Amino acid sequence: MRKAIITGITGQDGSYLAELLLTKGYEVHGIIRRASTFNTKRIDHLYKDPHIVDGSARLFLHYGDMGATGSLSDVIYDTKPDEIYHLAAQSHVRVSFDMPEYTADVTGLGTTRMLEAVRRLGKGTRFYQASTSELFGSATPPQSEKTPFHPQSPYAAAKLYAYWMVENYRDGYDMYTVNGILFNHESPRRGETFVTRKITRALAAIIAGKQEKLFLGNLDAKRDWGYAPEFVEAMHMLLQQDQPDDYVIGTGESHSVRDFLDESFGYADMDWTKYVEIDPRYFRPTEVDYLLADPSKAKEKIGWSPKVKFHELVRIMVDADLELMGLPHPGEGKQIIKERFEGWHRWEDQVKTMDK
Repeated sequence: MRKAIITGITGQDGSYLAELLLTKGYEVHGIIRRASTFNTKRIDHLYKDPHIVDGSARLFLHYGDMGATGSLSDVIYDTKPDEIYHLAAQSHVRVSFDMPEYTADVTGLGTTRMLEAVRRLGKGTRFYQASTSELFGSATPPQSEKTPFHPQSPYAAAKLYAYWMVENYRDGYDMYTVNGILFNHESPRRGETFVTRKITRALAAIIAGKQEKLFLGNLDAKRDWGYAPEFVEAMHMLLQQDQPDDYVIGTGESHSVRDFLDESFGYADMDWTKYVEIDPRYFRPTEVDYLLADPSKAKEKIGWSPKVKFHELVRIMVDADLELMGLPHPGEGKQIIKERFEGWHRWEDQVKTMDK
């Protein structure tokens, strides 16, 4: 049985990745931060109480923090994993301007702490680093593995440091380390403060009569938006190759925040202009205007390509938030998932693990 560690397992990507690895027969160890409240809602449906000794538990959680070297090293040395998926970070771009030092420590140095522990373990553990399209910043689209980086936020700068550390450990110590440069990827499990989920949650709340206005920032920012469960499949595929390498993962389509509003409110036969107002507080000091992936290398080398496109992604997310609000919906989101995914990815699990 292969063992994997997932940092950031309680997040959107971590929860989907845990599902995927468990269906593939892995023993999965997740690193979570200690909190006085439960923060595991996205993986509660996967977890079994370790006090129930029946041999069926394959998901284990460990306390750790990206800012505390000892806690990370202990988990790595104790579990001796075959693979590590490093997803944990302070990942909100706008927040990184307000907390640049914390972002640099957790998002940048946190990766170094993980890499150094893996190096000292000496087991040949394969290491996946969750890089980001924010590395490209103001670079001219489309962006590929050969596009020069030009980060435009403390978050992107911290991720760039982590990117080059992954490269250095690969070249200097002959370690299997990979950067997955993932473009934006969304789902019903997306955090509520990210713009896509903020829109679909607000739409459902407006229809339910629980909200009147939606406040947003730059509506003209363009992003390459994909579906998160497909992106975690790419993460796994990147660690199964003969040789480690870095890959851009995206859909090859780009749409603006305005387009997302058109698609989501239009799906509900509503005019978003009646409900959306601009709040300057949501603008970034330096904006990233246009991100568009060139994922041709991933398609050619590892055989990965997206199944869910933009308008389908929006329908999946709107349907989920309408259902969470107890409202009827067209149900196209369920049908899309049913047609394109098998076994490990179930709509019901998405709905059950979200707060109502």
